[in-house]
Amino acid sequence: MRHFTHFAAIDWSGARGPRQPGIALAVASGRAAPALVRPGHIWSRGEILAWIEEAQASDADMLIGFDFSAAFAFADRGAYFPEWADSPADLRALWTLVEALTAEDPHFQIDGFLSHPEARRHFRHARGDVGDMFEPGAGRLRVVEQHQRATRQAASVSNFNLVGAAQVGKASLAGMRLLHRLRGRVPLWPLDPVPAKGPLLVEIYTSLAARAAGVAAGRSKVRDGGALDAALAALGSPPIGMEGPVIDHASDALLTAAWLRTIAGDSAPWSPAPLTDRLARTEGWTFGIL
Repeated sequence: MRHFTHFAAIDWSGARGPRQPGIALAVASGRAAPALVRPGHIWSRGEILAWIEEAQASDADMLIGFDFSAAFAFADRGAYFPEWADSPADLRALWTLVEALTAEDPHFQIDGFLSHPEARRHFRHARGDVGDMFEPGAGRLRVVEQHQRATRQAASVSNFNLVGAAQVGKASLAGMRLLHRLRGRVPLWPLDPVPAKGPLLVEIYTSLAARAAGVAAGRSKVRDGGALDAALAALGSPPIGMEGPVIDHASDALLTAAWLRTIAGDSAPWSPAPLTDRLARTEGWTFGIL
C-alpha cells in the first residue's frame, strides 16, 4: 500500500467570479496539526491549479482531496446525458466536453456548458426552470451516492441539481475543468493506478471527515476554534489553537486533511466492494465511502 507524508484537502467552489471566499486549502504533514495554506487569502481556482502543479513538479509525496464530484451518474442510464448524441463515454471525455463548451468562460466558470440546449435539459437550474431530462425527485445519483445513502455513510445530492445550499453541481462542473487540465500529469484515484511516488488526487466529501471526528449528522459545519480542536483530537491530531469563530470552509479543509491522514493507511478505503473498473472509468468514487 502506498505511504504518503502529506495530506491536502481542498474545499472548492463553483461560484462565479475571479476569486472565491468559499475555497480553502489545508495540509496535514507528518504528525503535526493541519494548517491552512495562505490563511486569510481569497483563492482563485487558477491559483489552486498552480498549487497542485507545483506539488506535481516537486514530486510531493502527497494525497490531495478535492470536495467536488469528478463525474455525473452514468451506470443508471448507460450515459451521462441520454438522448444527446455527443454524450461522452467516460470521465476524461466528459471533462473534455465540459471544457470545450466553457472555453470562452473565464475563471473556470461553466456558463457555456449550462446554456447549451442539450446540456441544460438534464439539470434543475432554478425553481420553475427544470430540464425535461432531469429525473423527478432528487435527480440521478452515481453508484457511490446511492451506496452512501443506502448505508447511511453520507447524504449527498444529485450533481444534476443546481439549486439550494447543498447543491454541488456547479462546483463539480468547475472542478471538471480543473481535472481536464491535470489529466496525464497528476493521477486521479480510482481512474488511474496509484503511482509509486508523487501526488495523487482523490474525491472527498467533507461531511465524512466531520462525522468521523464526532460531529453530529446534520451539524457537519464546525465554526468555533474550541470545537475544531475537539474534532481534531477525535482524529488523533494535535490542536490548532484557534480561538473564537472559524470560517466553515477553513474548518472543513483542516478537518478533512487530518481525516485523510487517519484513513489513508487502511486498505478498506482503497478497495470498496461496489467499485468496479467500469465505474472507475465512468463515475469515479468518493474516497472513504466503503
